Amino acid sequence: MIQIDNQPWSQMVEHARATYPNECCGAMLGSLDGGGKQVKIALPLDNVSQGSQAARYELRPEDLLRADREARRHQMDLIGIYHSHPDCGAYFSETDLKNSCPWYSFVVLSIQKGEFDHANSWLPNAEQTAAEKEELVYSS
Repeated sequence: MIQIDNQPWSQMVEHARATYPNECCGAMLGSLDGGGKQVKIALPLDNVSQGSQAARYELRPEDLLRADREARRHQMDLIGIYHSHPDCGAYFSETDLKNSCPWYSFVVLSIQKGEFDHANSWLPNAEQTAAEKEELVYSS
């Protein structure tokens, strides 16, 4: 299960709305507690995809390293990555799977006509061949 606190959830939704019709992306920082994860900070990152940013996101490796350093600075962990899907569902695409890291949660926010519609969290397997839906808890 992944639980996202109110403030980071609001920031993630606003980031997704602000970048519409392009995909946004960012890091989620927080704590690991047994089988659960709690997101306490949303860290917006730049989508540096050279192609259509309406259909793809890409992170710079140095931005992920910066997010990890920021997590440690707050005595937290890098829990995962979030990104938006403009005008489509919050599914985990083949491209998402191929570019995933199996130790992170991946939250996908569906933004329909510029407004938040729904979200899902995904956990890719170690081989990056499949992803399971993870229970996602947030305040709307």
